[in-house]
Amino acid sequence: MRARLSDIAQQAEVSEATVSRVLNDRPGVAPETRQAVLTALDVLGYERPARLRKRSAGLVGLVVPELENPIFPAFAQVIESTLAQSGFTPVLCTQTPGGVTEDEYVEMLLDRQVSGIVFVSGLHADTAANHDRYRALIARPLPIVMINGFAPNIAAPFVSCDDREATELAVAHLVALGHRRIGLITGPDRFVPVQRRVAGFRAAMSRLAGVAESELDELAELSLFGVEGGEAAAGRLIERDVTGIVCGSDLMALGAIRAARQRGRSVPGELSVVGYDDSPLMAFTDPPLTTMRQPVTAMAVAAVRALVDEINGHAAPHSEYLFRPELVVRGSTAVSRPTPAVKRQRPTPTSLAVPA
Repeated sequence: MRARLSDIAQQAEVSEATVSRVLNDRPGVAPETRQAVLTALDVLGYERPARLRKRSAGLVGLVVPELENPIFPAFAQVIESTLAQSGFTPVLCTQTPGGVTEDEYVEMLLDRQVSGIVFVSGLHADTAANHDRYRALIARPLPIVMINGFAPNIAAPFVSCDDREATELAVAHLVALGHRRIGLITGPDRFVPVQRRVAGFRAAMSRLAGVAESELDELAELSLFGVEGGEAAAGRLIERDVTGIVCGSDLMALGAIRAARQRGRSVPGELSVVGYDDSPLMAFTDPPLTTMRQPVTAMAVAAVRALVDEINGHAAPHSEYLFRPELVVRGSTAVSRPTPAVKRQRPTPTSLAVPA
């Protein structure tokens, strides 16, 4: 029991004496501290004493697509802490390529009799996916809430950042800096957030930069989310002489900066880059990344409140709550410079003498 007290105290970041008081249901412990200890018990897999089980409101599943993109751990952290404050124990389910699928995680969560599930950027955002899986959960009935990605045929609360407005704000920022040849990099077009970003880009480029509709197709590049996808797409746009690039994620933006440097272009001197998310550490990249900030805390809290209302029988409106993004200007964007008249030449590879 001594070792267990130590483990629980470390997980809850309290003293062993405090853990002992909570387990013995003694007074003198703040409610939030008591909840932290109970949550630590659940996370470590220890069974709660019978007298304390009634204090738990139940388990809630949290399904996220990955943890490599820093924005998803940011969402998970706020959602988990907000659930704990409401008396629920979060169960984090993270997908990896070739690993457990979203549907398999849902089955596992149902076996654990969760009270509800929060989906972050799940299959609900994929227009090519079958949404019957979500309607089946609602019919059980099981409360669910979706973050980022809207499907009107699912009767559940949705919480999203306004992707269209985010792209329009990013384009407006670059236009204000004198850029007119602006490119867009984002993910596959079957995803709802991508479709909204493309629509916002086309509208803003037409309205603010005066670009003809016929020219817009060559300025938008759809690729895989991530650094590699951003790098590949940015390379194609740089060859088309863009001076600014709006990206669908911060990781794609980092890939765009890498592509520029590989071609001898300076950022922001010769190419301005705008990211999306304002995920952790983007203020410390080289250069610090100008990006569109998702209001992660506000979105996560709203999602948890909607789910808790559903669990408690107070149905939340089955519609989409759109949250306004914020432009965060840092060092990866600058005033557009005139394009040199002489076309940039790629360096000629050095020849190696091969002995006969």
